Amino acid sequence: MTLRGFHLILVLILLLSGLHTCLSQKDSKGFTGTETDDGLLVSSQAQKVLSSSLTTVFLPIIYIIVFAVGLPTNALAIWVFLFRTKTKHPASIYMANLALADLLFVIWVPMKIAYHFNGNNWIYGQGMCKVLVAFFYGNMYCSIAFIACISVQRYWAVVNPLGQRQRDNRMAVAVSVTIWVVVWLITIPLYLYDQEVYVRNLEIYTCHDVTRPAHNKIAAGYFLTMGIFGFIVPTVVCIISYVLMLRALRNSMSDPTITKKRQKAVVLIVTVLIMFLVCFTPSNIMLLVHYTLLLGKAENNLYGFYITTLCLASLNSCFDPFVYYFISEDFRNHVKNTFLCRSERTVERMRISFNALKYSKKSNTYTSDTGDTGNTQSSSC
Repeated sequence: MTLRGFHLILVLILLLSGLHTCLSQKDSKGFTGTETDDGLLVSSQAQKVLSSSLTTVFLPIIYIIVFAVGLPTNALAIWVFLFRTKTKHPASIYMANLALADLLFVIWVPMKIAYHFNGNNWIYGQGMCKVLVAFFYGNMYCSIAFIACISVQRYWAVVNPLGQRQRDNRMAVAVSVTIWVVVWLITIPLYLYDQEVYVRNLEIYTCHDVTRPAHNKIAAGYFLTMGIFGFIVPTVVCIISYVLMLRALRNSMSDPTITKKRQKAVVLIVTVLIMFLVCFTPSNIMLLVHYTLLLGKAENNLYGFYITTLCLASLNSCFDPFVYYFISEDFRNHVKNTFLCRSERTVERMRISFNALKYSKKSNTYTSDTGDTGNTQSSSC
């Protein structure tokens, strides 16, 4: 069994154990309670959830995996997209922004790890709690938006393979800037009500896990809106792009010169869609269900399921760099050259030498430029 397979099995075991813990607490009324002068009194079932292994063991273990894998891989991806990729195209621009969103998500994960390992006791103050929550959800919805952009761009590349790259690049930059501005503007409401709440029963300060009764409607309305426009709309866009691209490919598979490239486009978008569905669909469906039940004052608002599926969504920041690596040959080459400390000039000279050698073999002659021999070596780091 490979190391990657072992990690996948470990994650599945942890996820199943977390779901089992969640299922065993069906009577939980969720994370809200009764206001008092010196804090909030929560139900006994809510106390069990806040002190259970689901929130104090399972969640931080998942976030440790997310941080350990997501931080170096996304940092490397950004390095490759910014400094190793000379020819920019819309897909690389969107992927660079997706990697940035994932990285901005991952760098805040250590605070969540410390929070959960500390018994869900937040010690960093109200301001930092609001920033953490805003970054957590803001970057998640940024990732969803950029995945939708990648899907649309892949479809456009299939139906218009000879598009004007410079104009398309400008459009990609404009769309990326717009997404960042819009998403961060709509996270402003998260700063307008208390995210840190003192739970008097447990003598802990929770961050986002407990909502004051007076803020239930604000929180439910906000997250229901984010779930609809931040998830459902991009999902529809991805599905439409996928269907239209398949239709376009089916009509042009008779041309063997472009079939291979278009098959790669299919592989990319199918992979992105699978990752999208596995990571984001459960958490956003549970978000809509949880806040709908919370708004309706239901006995069981399924908050345990909701926070468990949020862990699954956080794994997306680990999967994205591997999607770049396994789908894009250029990305793989740039990563290898980065680890081998090869400069762009060295890589280009190696490519020219290799092409010249192939040409000389075809013509049954051998030619080499001794002046370039030394330049094909790896440069120092």
